[in-house]
Amino acid sequence: MDTQRPADAGLCGFQNGVAFVDLGFVGLGAMGQLLVPRLMNAGHRVTGWNRSRDKAAMLLEAGMLWADTPRKVAEQAEIVFSIVTDSTAVKAVALGAQGIVAGLRKGGIYIDMSTIDPDASRAVAAEFAKAGSIMLDGPISGSPVTVTAGNASVMIGGDEAAFERVKPVLLAIGPKVTRIGGNGLACQMKIAVNLLLMVEVIAFGEAIALAEKGGVTREVAVDAVLKSVAASPVLGYRGPFILEGKMPKVPLADVTLQQKDMLLALDLGRKLGSPVPLAAAANEMMNACRGLGIDHRDFVAAHEVYRRLGGQS
Repeated sequence: MDTQRPADAGLCGFQNGVAFVDLGFVGLGAMGQLLVPRLMNAGHRVTGWNRSRDKAAMLLEAGMLWADTPRKVAEQAEIVFSIVTDSTAVKAVALGAQGIVAGLRKGGIYIDMSTIDPDASRAVAAEFAKAGSIMLDGPISGSPVTVTAGNASVMIGGDEAAFERVKPVLLAIGPKVTRIGGNGLACQMKIAVNLLLMVEVIAFGEAIALAEKGGVTREVAVDAVLKSVAASPVLGYRGPFILEGKMPKVPLADVTLQQKDMLLALDLGRKLGSPVPLAAAANEMMNACRGLGIDHRDFVAAHEVYRRLGGQS
């Protein structure tokens, strides 16, 4: 199929009576694979890029257009999204001669949805400001489960007027879109949220292992927690993973990926002089998962660490 955008197409307009915006999306990994269809289903045209084009095959079949570089993606769009692994990856796709900044028009908006160091995000935003465009940090809070269900939330850091411009587009991703404050503050808030999420999941594993050691079956213990006041959305979909045969072959977030966020929390705590002892404890449990060779699994596998420490397996 033709993956080039028509030369006379505008950056926004109406198609079949429905308003659309020409969007770019850089980084088509697990989350990008889910976010792009939501944007297209809302009527927007999306041009995408990924280091490996193979990952884009299904999206191209669904109608996404393709560009050969992040710069060319930005040349086709009014708003460009990215979601990549870390600060180094963000700089690689955003900056430089073939980066998003080189292709984005004056006044265009770049939204990075990655979970990265707030200072690194601010530094990239400064480069976009120099070029006459706008960068917002817009990390998404939600797993593939919540994104698919349409329950993900997006936090935005940066210019308030730009936030108001992009908010209607962001509502195609999820119903909860919040401006946290200036550049970098959404990244900071996402790190804080992930700290809480991870500590909650680690504590869940600790509690279940304790109940098991005392004679409660794992199935009964999980069911009891999920019916208790301690239940939460993340435990609702992740807790059952520890039951026999329920661990997903493709983790929602493996140990290595989740530990990256804890290291961000520890570094942020150091920079701000804010104590994060529970983040440190959660990070040590991720180290233990790595030591036991189960770091390829979803990070709820920390439950297994507690079982082994308690002599249960």
